[in-house]
Amino acid sequence: MSHHSPDPPPGRRTTGPLDGVRVVELAGIGPGPFAAMLLADLGADVVRVDRPGPSPLGGDPARDVTNRNKRSVLVDLKSPEGPGTVRALAARAEILVEGYRPGVAERLGVGPEECMAGNPALVYGRMTGWGQRGPLSSLAGHDIGYIATAGALSMIGTPDGPPVVPVNLLGDYAGGSLYLTTGVLAALLTARATGRGQVVDAAIVDGTAHLTAMFWGMLAEGTWQDARGRNLLDGGCPHYGVYETADGGWMAVGALEPQFYTVFVSLLGLDGEDLPDRADPRNWPELRAVFTARFKNATRAEWTALFEDTDACVAPVLSLHEAAGHRHLTGRGTYTEAYGITQPAPAPRFSDTPGTLRLPPAAPGAHTPDVARDWDVPELIEDHR
Repeated sequence: MSHHSPDPPPGRRTTGPLDGVRVVELAGIGPGPFAAMLLADLGADVVRVDRPGPSPLGGDPARDVTNRNKRSVLVDLKSPEGPGTVRALAARAEILVEGYRPGVAERLGVGPEECMAGNPALVYGRMTGWGQRGPLSSLAGHDIGYIATAGALSMIGTPDGPPVVPVNLLGDYAGGSLYLTTGVLAALLTARATGRGQVVDAAIVDGTAHLTAMFWGMLAEGTWQDARGRNLLDGGCPHYGVYETADGGWMAVGALEPQFYTVFVSLLGLDGEDLPDRADPRNWPELRAVFTARFKNATRAEWTALFEDTDACVAPVLSLHEAAGHRHLTGRGTYTEAYGITQPAPAPRFSDTPGTLRLPPAAPGAHTPDVARDWDVPELIEDHR
């Protein structure tokens, strides 16, 4: 395994800022596992409780990057001993994360009340789409429906086209995982100070709505239209958008500030004095037509070479594979090769206690004996006899 991250200071153990924090993750899919991966990347001892049998989505566990830096134990929550084993793990943890539909953990005997009975300081993190309460809370759903309901999906796309699906980055991971992680870490600070744990109800609809805070301010101010593709940051503005190149590639332009816009138009080979005033949105269609025609005159590689190392705020639109090879990202070690898989390195960076890639993706049940010993949970072994 190779790392491109800087060497730790001499004499320091390379364990992240969450070294020593014990986390139980009840296996699920999507945003729960990603949140637990983030905690694990930052040094937490994350034990994923997998159920016997094939994984819900299929796929090769050895390539599930979201299970890196974790250890896995097998527990059958439907067996008589299963819930007690999970409660024993929870008794020795500071954080538990689950992503069931509301009420399921309680029915299984591993809800907040049962788990906190043996550990009043436990932070119990709940990851759902709709939240623990509300008219839709008991219904199934996925990222696309959550971000649609929260209002965010309506903002992405061209004015005359359909809303564009931002894969599942915006709902599951930004509105879901990152809010769950922030929530459980904040609650951990309180628990350590007071000895009292609490339940963190992280709903993707809540987190996604929260992400739109700036736009509500602009709506109130009258500087944002509640319709996609007509505004400064949603592709409506000609100097903040994407343009096709001669070879079918794309360039991303973000020349918002006047000084960067000046560099942008001059490198495009245009005379800024001859162009219509960009401050008037009525001129935007004409500007867009001019920029579109210019970008069609050269390839993505040619435009990249021209704009590189300038303050024009223009970048090629790279695929995942291309991004992993970009000189800035390789220079920083943003992507790394570990356990035979190219993957993003831990983020963010810490000057004193860097996150590391300590363990490959956890095979279900691979660490049952180790965790039974390290966490002093003999029930894990007995459960399998």
